[in-house]
Amino acid sequence: MRKTVKKVILTITLLLAIFLLISPNVYGISDMFTQADNFIKKEDSSTITIPEEKLQEMSETLYNVLLVIGIILAVIIGLILGIKFMTGSIEEKVKVKETLIPYVAGCIIIFGAFTIWKVVVEVLKSAPSA
Repeated sequence: MRKTVKKVILTITLLLAIFLLISPNVYGISDMFTQADNFIKKEDSSTITIPEEKLQEMSETLYNVLLVIGIILAVIIGLILGIKFMTGSIEEKVKVKETLIPYVAGCIIIFGAFTIWKVVVEVLKSAPSA
């Protein structure tokens, strides 16, 4: 049953992609690309400036929000795994132990990425401006 559903979805997706490639004007796709090209040609990169303070503020806000979400998810999943381990049977404990390896690896990757992000931002802050 699942294989049939996957095949139908894949077939529909491929047919839709082929239809859009053959007739790009039907949904205004070529017009969208033309407008994007005109925008890029019209704008000179020297006239576009982003205030440094706003960029720094946005980066810090995004960092803090994503870090809090990552910590909350890690704690909730850790609690669920701990409760399952304490209350589960022997077979369930084995499954929890198998799940614990990807959980720890995921935590290392997530919090390592946040550490790298913070280090890069600090290095860029201390770099001399051009």
